[in-house]
Amino acid sequence: MAAEGRFRAAARPPGPCDAGRLSRRALLRGGVGLGGAALLGALPGCREVDPLPPDPGWWPGEVAHLLGAAGAREALFKVSFRTPPRAPVLRVRGREGSAAPGQASDGGGRFHRFRLGGLEPDTAYELELVGAGGEPLCDPWTFRTFPAPDARPRRFRLLVYTCAGGSDLFVHPTRGFLFRPTGVRQRILRRGLSLAPDAVLAIGDHVYFDLRSRPGLAMGRSPQALLTAGRFRRDEPVLGGHNEQVLIRAFGPQIADLYATHFRSVPVFFVQDDHDFTENDEADARLRTFPPDRFMREVAAATRRLFYPEFPPTGLEPRAVLDGEGLAGPFAVLRVGRLFEALVADCRGHLTNARDPARRDRGSAFLPPGVEGWVIRRLQKSDALHGALVPSTPVLWTAGKWGEWYPDVQDPNGVLRADLDKPFWPRGWLEQHDRLLAAASARRDRMPLVVSGDLHATGAGRILRSGERDLRPNPVVSLLSGTPGSAGPMWPSAARGQRPVPSGVLDAEEWVPPVEENGFTLLEFTPEGLRAELYRWRPEQGLAALDTLEPFAVLELPRGRPAGPV
Repeated sequence: MAAEGRFRAAARPPGPCDAGRLSRRALLRGGVGLGGAALLGALPGCREVDPLPPDPGWWPGEVAHLLGAAGAREALFKVSFRTPPRAPVLRVRGREGSAAPGQASDGGGRFHRFRLGGLEPDTAYELELVGAGGEPLCDPWTFRTFPAPDARPRRFRLLVYTCAGGSDLFVHPTRGFLFRPTGVRQRILRRGLSLAPDAVLAIGDHVYFDLRSRPGLAMGRSPQALLTAGRFRRDEPVLGGHNEQVLIRAFGPQIADLYATHFRSVPVFFVQDDHDFTENDEADARLRTFPPDRFMREVAAATRRLFYPEFPPTGLEPRAVLDGEGLAGPFAVLRVGRLFEALVADCRGHLTNARDPARRDRGSAFLPPGVEGWVIRRLQKSDALHGALVPSTPVLWTAGKWGEWYPDVQDPNGVLRADLDKPFWPRGWLEQHDRLLAAASARRDRMPLVVSGDLHATGAGRILRSGERDLRPNPVVSLLSGTPGSAGPMWPSAARGQRPVPSGVLDAEEWVPPVEENGFTLLEFTPEGLRAELYRWRPEQGLAALDTLEPFAVLELPRGRPAGPV
């Protein structure tokens, strides 16, 4: 049977995340939230937009979502199926002895993990998923491993973005939907994929389902969430029972539906941030959301286990950051031969801060001491031509949030200042920031680079000084990666009344002040330097504009001699 025929027969059954699902149109027609379907067309960018179908000519079979991460000699995949398969196997097509049996990740057998080893570096493979009897579960697809650690590739293209998560149903009482529809986000990311990246890096906030924080944006405890997903029970384990089904219904539409099978041939790497732990980073007399409690840590770990692959180990990570299967997660290396090395760091899962607000515990940090020491050593000793630090918490800019590197906070007049007492904020966070940036700047043979997300914006600049640390001999370049997901109420200027600005403790130059519009960043590394293309899109441009979207700013950054946008 032709692939298109199989597609027609198998594309429509509900997936593992479809239980209880509503559409935006059904939500508004029923009067939940904004109270009328007429508003659906009135809100910019919030009209009904159909999700993208599977690629024409490629049969997804029973596969609902498929994501892979590449190493030099192995590949990791996370797959969910519409119905539980029997003994699925991932293998290299036409190659004996290459089979990797699936490991079920959930209690229902719909989510599976595959670890395919014994591969050659920088090699394209045709992969296939088959059932217990050898029957195909979807069409084959191609996937390429990374170059060997000592190889010298001439080019590496990396698509970067942040905050791609969000439910189609979450609505602010007066400002409209919090997130772009899944169909809009998919079209933004499709444009990114059309630029032929070699890999994708998604920096934090892959899901939004806040349970205790942000009372004005009631996500996980909203009527829509309770109706479609249910209520978590914090005193029970996350996997294996009631909470597992709530998690699948709550997070599946935000990850599995968004990515589906569109990214099957491009390695995708995920860094987690605060919302991935079911909270916004907040602190007041009532609640401090971080450090995460047991439930929050289990949710973040379960989300990764079900939906997106871990980082394949490179041999450069300390053993302490690897899990029981030798895989990297919160702290990892993305290594592309001797051309590029990114040090990826989740700044939330192991965060420490003062228990006594009066102490201002100077030993507090986003990264554990052992991890910080490892990052500094890699920044100093890596033989890669380009290096990047990828923290989940932004560098250079602030919006006055509690969980930032910086002490900036709004005064009674709404002015952001760094010379006031920021409640519950420990100075140790900034001290760690300064140590990391000083280590990056000390390498005179390459440009110190930080790529981050979280702030729902696209921007670029460089840091000349932080406190007493003079970075002018080799300024630290910082990029905000852009978001495909946020809508009006989620922009910092709307949610906080404050656009992202450089922290008051820094001397910095803004090449591209943060832009609160949807988009992404494409980075191209070569031995000669880095080219960064910044993309943005506004709903008024229409969906058709996404097919030919061009960068609104381009930075040419020769290695060791950074320049501004051109």
